[in-house]
This record gives sequence, C-alpha cells and structure tokens, in this order.
Amino acid sequence: MVRILVSDRLDEEGLEILRREGFEVDVKLNLPADQLREAVKDYDVLLVRGRTKVTREVLEASDKLKLVVRAGIGLDNIDLEAARQRGVRVENTPEAVSSAVAELTIALMLAVARRLPEADRTVKGGGWSKEKFLGLELRGKTLGIIGLGRIGCEVAKICRAMEMRVIFYDVVDRDEWAEKYGCEPVASLEKLLAEADIVSIHVPLTSSTYHMIGRRELSLMKPGAILINTSRGAIVDEQALLEALKEGRLGGVGLDVYEEEPPKSRELLSLPNVVCTPHIGAQTKEAQKAASIAAARKVIEFFRGGAG
Repeated sequence: MVRILVSDRLDEEGLEILRREGFEVDVKLNLPADQLREAVKDYDVLLVRGRTKVTREVLEASDKLKLVVRAGIGLDNIDLEAARQRGVRVENTPEAVSSAVAELTIALMLAVARRLPEADRTVKGGGWSKEKFLGLELRGKTLGIIGLGRIGCEVAKICRAMEMRVIFYDVVDRDEWAEKYGCEPVASLEKLLAEADIVSIHVPLTSSTYHMIGRRELSLMKPGAILINTSRGAIVDEQALLEALKEGRLGGVGLDVYEEEPPKSRELLSLPNVVCTPHIGAQTKEAQKAASIAAARKVIEFFRGGAG
C-alpha cells in the first residue's frame, strides 16, 4: 500500500479522496525538522503546503520517497535540485489557487488606492475626515504585470474589465495569453516600470528574481506609483522599498508576502501608505478545498498513471 505523509494542514476532502482510492494517509502537523527527517523514511509521498521545508536533508533521509506534492503554487520551500538528484518527483497545484491570489491582488490595489485601512481606522476611532482620503480611481490607469502566468492572467482579466490598460513583461513568450486577455507586451522590465501607474508582481522566487525590484528599479517607477506584491517577499528589496516610501517617491504599497515571515522589522509595515496582509493569497475556503483535491489527483495520476 502507498503511504502518504501530510505535514501541513490540508482540506479534508482531498484526503478522503485518497483514502477512498486505497492510499494510507497519515496527518502529522508541525513536525520539527529532525522529526520530519525521521518520519519521512516510512512514506512514499509527502504532501505539504508552504510551511514545511522540504530540504536536502529531508529528501536524503528517505530511500522510499517518490513524490512531493505542494498544495499551492510556490516551490521555494522545496529543494528542487536535491529532489531531482534523488529521483523524487515534485508537483504543485497552481490552477487551484490562481483566482484567490488574483482577487487579493485586486483588493490590495483598491485598498492602497483608496486608503481603505486608514479610513476604516478613522471612522472606528470616532473621526470623519473625508477630505483626508482623496484617493485614486483604477479606471484608465496603466497596470504593469511582471510575469503573465496563471495569476497574472487572472489579474489582467479583472483589470481589463475595470477599463484599465494592462501591460506586461515576461521572459517567457506569452503572445497567446496576451491576445486572449488583452495585454500589451513590453520589451523590458525598465519600460514597464516607467509606464505603469500600478506594478503587480507575479513571478516565482528564483536566483534570478531575488531582489528583482531593488533601488534602481524603484527609481524607475513613476512618482506616486503603487507596487503590489502577492508573489514572494524576497523578489523585492525591502530596505530599498522602505527608502523609496520614506522619500515619498511611491504612492503606496500592498504586501501579502515578505522577505522574512512573519516580519520582524515593523518600520516598513508601520507606514500609513503600506497595506499589509499575512500571506493569505490562497486563504479562501474555495482555494483550500480545490488545492487539496488537486493535490490528491496529482498523487493518483502519479501512481495509477504509470509514473510511480
């Protein structure tokens, strides 16, 4: 019997699918690294979200492990090179959470543009300062998407419906998707930053995207532009971002992800034009259920489709 270790909390529906299909499913949450290394020796499959760190040491601890499935998108918590060397397949479920992340991206755009958190705090504190909250409309603005993948396309679709102009930069040829979603490609990141009123990041964290947005890139953005990051925190140099905000060069920032999670430094988060959420892009009932079911299907396809 194929044995599956679930080390992060997943919606029960996907786990029940696996049990009905005859897989043995054990849920062991929040294992310390040493206990995870010991536990994984007995399993064919490891199911994770973003919390579990699937390090080289974890992968090398097991001669039995065949498959790691990440319920969600980002794979930066998994040592992909070590998995390749060990012959362990790694899968994720980007299709399951794209809409949820895209919707949060739009919510952050609106929250920053209309200063919603500040307005909320003012009213709850007994204030009524309408003049203080002169915001921006998104209609007619130019959105620059960095990375036109699944989430980028969802964001583009919504923003086009809001009558925004959408441009994008991607190192991958996205001509088909660009035409489908009404986006205009630009030749360089620099051109995108110079043209966009709002910049939204949708690339994975890799060695080439680490601090992709630094001092130089922030200096190229329009005065008063808005930056949104729902991808991975380390794509943006937070110290450079703090400097740009304190100097008044940006209109505001919406962050769901951070270089360190949870963030230890409060200086960036305390600025009034920074809207923060605690990495909740995929935290909807629908996305969590869909991710669990999609992860279960990845396991079934691997073993019943002949790969395992």
